[in-house]
Amino acid sequence: MKNIVIFGAPGAGKGTQSDYIVQHFGLTHVSTGDLLRKEIADATELGLRIKSLMDDGQLVSDDIVIEMIDRAVAADRKGMLFDGFPRTVAQAQAFDTLLAKHGREVTCMVDLEVPEEELMRRLLERAKIQGRADDNEVTISHRLTAYREKTLPVAEYYASQGKKIVIDGLGTIKEIWQRILQELER
Repeated sequence: MKNIVIFGAPGAGKGTQSDYIVQHFGLTHVSTGDLLRKEIADATELGLRIKSLMDDGQLVSDDIVIEMIDRAVAADRKGMLFDGFPRTVAQAQAFDTLLAKHGREVTCMVDLEVPEEELMRRLLERAKIQGRADDNEVTISHRLTAYREKTLPVAEYYASQGKKIVIDGLGTIKEIWQRILQELER
């Protein structure tokens, strides 16, 4: 059973490639944002706690995110693709513990590497197409800095376990998918 983490900076193509991976391998797609929205929409006890935090302008704690991931893993029977999680080394460590509790582990981390100039270009283009005012050069620069400082160490965490697969994230969507597929089928 595959349990894959897809990883990369904002604009690296994680969402696009996630769709291909999930479809090809028959995995459950787990996005923390989707899980948060579902808990709130279902008005679960956890969802009410999350809504209260968000309404107060607070970030959802790692404990709550881990609890949501735990529920998703417990319900899954086919393998999972984790998109947008873990974002910090502390989350990665807690995630490994959680998976072990269920007799599972991260199979690999697919790390889409894209130069920052290209990330900036892609995100600015997405902003034009989707009309996203939050995707401007200043905001994107802040997001990339936060990624480098807080999230990038997660890649080294999984590299130290021999689970990091580096994929060149430049080229067409199909070219990138073929690189990923080749690595995952090894």
